[in-house]
Amino acid sequence: MAERTFLGGVMTFLWLGLLGYLLLLAVMFLLQRSLLYPAGQNLPSIDYFGIPDLREVEVETKDGLKQKHWYIPARDEAAPTVVVFHGNAGQLADRVPKFSFFAEAGYGVLFAGYRGYSGNEGTPKQDDLVADAGALLDWLTAQGIGPEKTVLYGESLGSGVAVQLAAQRQVASLVLEAPFTSVAEVAQSHYWYLPARWLILDKWNSLARADELQVPVLILHGERDKVTNVRFGRQLLDAIQAPKEGIFVPEAGHNDLYDFGLKDQVTGFVGQAVPAQ
Repeated sequence: MAERTFLGGVMTFLWLGLLGYLLLLAVMFLLQRSLLYPAGQNLPSIDYFGIPDLREVEVETKDGLKQKHWYIPARDEAAPTVVVFHGNAGQLADRVPKFSFFAEAGYGVLFAGYRGYSGNEGTPKQDDLVADAGALLDWLTAQGIGPEKTVLYGESLGSGVAVQLAAQRQVASLVLEAPFTSVAEVAQSHYWYLPARWLILDKWNSLARADELQVPVLILHGERDKVTNVRFGRQLLDAIQAPKEGIFVPEAGHNDLYDFGLKDQVTGFVGQAVPAQ
């Protein structure tokens, strides 16, 4: 009798554990886009930065949303323009000080705003973000800045946007900061106790598009990155067949790569990719 009671208690415990696990799966599945895209930040005034040439531009998406982006034109027609796609926890305002060194070098900088971020309307998801990025390149072309002078810069989640776009569109070169093979693989590495790779809706599979890249690629990654492990950057670099370079910084983490003197190397790479006029 005691043994039967004990076994009954064990079975009840196991069933409760299973139900709890299934509930956790359901919650993670339903909330995944909120976790992947912690959007919703409002923008400060553009005057806050004191950059005379920094201005707001508005581009209409294919589904009729008007998206805000920030733009610093290049000093002359021969200089490249760098289109910056920020990470999932970023916004336009906090990327201006980080990437102003491109403007100081005379390059144009177009800070891409995402739907749902930086005061923009809409809800972010992979297909829409890639389509929005394409509309932004179309706007840039309409300003007289063609693909031969356009460099894509993808930071963390933005590396996924940049890779997808570069696989579809002609550009001059590509810079990827703290990139991943896919968001599904990153999720699996963090949530090892869940079948995360099978639950992800927006997989952002950069590895699957790597052999479609046909322009020079520079990958920057910190060896101490605890968000997107450096092994993902190395795997992506290995898979790219185009001219490529990897800079892997032993002491850097996910957000501090530019504390280790990379500005000159990145500026040089961007400048070399655009032929002199």
